[in-house]
Amino acid sequence: QVHLAESGGGPVQAGGSLRLSCVASDSSYCMAWFRQAPGREREGVATIDVDGVPNYANFVKGRFTISKDNAKNTLYLQMTSLKPEDTATYYCALGRAWRLCRRQIPEYDYWGQGTQVTVSS
Repeated sequence: QVHLAESGGGPVQAGGSLRLSCVASDSSYCMAWFRQAPGREREGVATIDVDGVPNYANFVKGRFTISKDNAKNTLYLQMTSLKPEDTATYYCALGRAWRLCRRQIPEYDYWGQGTQVTVSS
């Protein structure tokens, strides 16, 4: 059974930074960060493939960086220039492909419990 555990969320002022972490019992497939704000659908933020190639949603390009440490089986999301609209619960996810990772919920089989990020103006 795959287990994912996020950490690093919390309150932050607009313009600030946070780094989310996700410890995974398996990181040998596509991994991704999704987020879900109250009253909104869950949306893909960023993905990273087995070679470390990232892919970002347009709304975070230039502000967020996804990375992973294979030795520690840990996925990261460095978030900078945070905006109030970034407020959401952030989830890490493990897919079943190795490359061409897409930000589509059905492609991910395992999910963490989520970590809350709250950005105040």
